[in-house]
Amino acid sequence: MKLLWELFWTFAKMGAITFGGGMAMLPILQREVVENKRWATEEELTDYYAIGQCTPGIIAVNTATFIGQKCGGTAGGILATLGVVFPSLVIISILAGLITNFAHLAWVKNAFAGIQVCVCVLIFNAVIKLLKKSVVDKRTAAIFLLVLAGGLFLNLSPVWFVVAAALAGILLKNLEVRKS
Repeated sequence: MKLLWELFWTFAKMGAITFGGGMAMLPILQREVVENKRWATEEELTDYYAIGQCTPGIIAVNTATFIGQKCGGTAGGILATLGVVFPSLVIISILAGLITNFAHLAWVKNAFAGIQVCVCVLIFNAVIKLLKKSVVDKRTAAIFLLVLAGGLFLNLSPVWFVVAAALAGILLKNLEVRKS
């Protein structure tokens, strides 16, 4: 029961302080789930996040569900999901009534502009940390470069990139094993 409460509370805190959607949650997930709680490894978090991007729904919610289910079974998945959604539900309900009255104010616009820049930096830092852990050899570097190029020049769903990267990983590893 303690673990279930901890899952709910941890994800509720993350949901309350994350601005900018699922991508903005990545550095907080990495710190809380990998470093502080040790509920997942860097590699597992990367996998959950990738799968969360490919499945229907919000990345942050999907990732919370995966981590909650890993740690606490079905009840853990449900409570982690509820935890990450609960703060947004409350905050959005309150803001929906207020934002139309204040959206035109310069300080509100400037605050949101500052928050967007901050979120970009937080995402960038999380990407650098994940990159150092994920790109570890020529095979993973090649996959990284191919997906990066595809992401820059092709207008495809992330699902196709994940599927292609998985297939490339399998093929390249098999070629590597055959050579040795």
